[in-house]
Amino acid sequence: MTASRLRVAVSPLRREFARGPKSDALPTVDAVVARLRPEEPLHCLRPAAIEAAARSFTAAFAGRTLYAVKCNPEPRVLSALWRGGLRAFDCASPAEVALVRQVLPEASIHYMHPVKARSAIRAAYVEHGVRDFAFDSADELAKIAAETRQSDDGRANDLGLILRLALPKGNAGLDLSGKFGAAMEDAPALLRAARGMAVRLGISFHVGSQCTDPARWSQAIALAADAAAQAGVKLDILDVGGGFPVAYPGADLPELAAIMAEIDAGVDRLRDRLGVHAPAEIWAEPGRVLVAQGASVVVQVQARRGDALYINDGVYGSLADAGSLGWRFPVRPLRADQGRASAAAGQSYTLFGPTCDSLDRMDGGFALPADIAEGDWIEIGQLGAYGATLRTAFNGFDRGRLVEVSDPPLLETPGIAIA
Repeated sequence: MTASRLRVAVSPLRREFARGPKSDALPTVDAVVARLRPEEPLHCLRPAAIEAAARSFTAAFAGRTLYAVKCNPEPRVLSALWRGGLRAFDCASPAEVALVRQVLPEASIHYMHPVKARSAIRAAYVEHGVRDFAFDSADELAKIAAETRQSDDGRANDLGLILRLALPKGNAGLDLSGKFGAAMEDAPALLRAARGMAVRLGISFHVGSQCTDPARWSQAIALAADAAAQAGVKLDILDVGGGFPVAYPGADLPELAAIMAEIDAGVDRLRDRLGVHAPAEIWAEPGRVLVAQGASVVVQVQARRGDALYINDGVYGSLADAGSLGWRFPVRPLRADQGRASAAAGQSYTLFGPTCDSLDRMDGGFALPADIAEGDWIEIGQLGAYGATLRTAFNGFDRGRLVEVSDPPLLETPGIAIA
């Protein structure tokens, strides 16, 4: 794959302050800001936190962990996850498949997008050795069969086929129902059709991003058991998807252990019900929980008007979730004038991004010192998930830098180690 094609999966940030050949030491955020005094967004990657999160999750989850690459495809993030023990990756596009294969040649890649172009299926199978594909309709199943050149008699060659099951609307931070997934009344026939083609057959679902209700996983597993029982075929894989939450200011989170306990109980009930047809493998597709605390973004205040701060990043850059979803993020000030005393009391601010669009506004209630001023910097945490990934070039504000730092995350997620 050419470099120009590869860039579609990687944030266009200039890399600086990588580990040198003679030392593993990384600078702190404060040291980098003091040296660079950046006037464009500064993305601060915490590789140690990402490695620790990978180790924490895989230790807690009694199955195989597939990282959802869409969450952050930065090569240094992928490498940190690998160092943390992850070996499997959930990809959703040809660019992601090619990127993972280039950065981590030995990785196991699973193409979990339920709707794919024929050329994408063919390239993943032929060029990159992908064998596991998600589907949610008879048409998609036929496309996969045709583009992977299954035998004329319909017998299985080497495919893993995972049926994405639709779930009813839930109360996750970002509901994902309504776009993908086979309806319950269609699932049994699709499972039977896929069983004749697959050496590995599975069911997957997604409870919604930032789901804080552990029972949603066990309820979804029960629906998967219903579909499998009606189909009357052997399952090899149950994929419980993603949605595992991370800490944001004011969020009321369950412990990761509580979610895992609910999953384990649901799996036990599924295996009791399906008996010899029950799956031996359990998968999960976490994204946000593995990388959110692994990066922050330092922005600069360009103007202050009362309780409004105009900064050099916004909803068309790293802060899409703060604008479109109204999510809050942890913040801390970094002073341009180190000699100026900060007021003990703080206040809540609205942030405006740098573009000319009035929608470039973040009302999350950002708590900062009362005397914050033009020229000061603000570090905004928990942006390792979808921060750099959702950046655009709108209005020409597409510049930014990426550095690796040694700092711990600004906010800790229950059950996920920070180092």
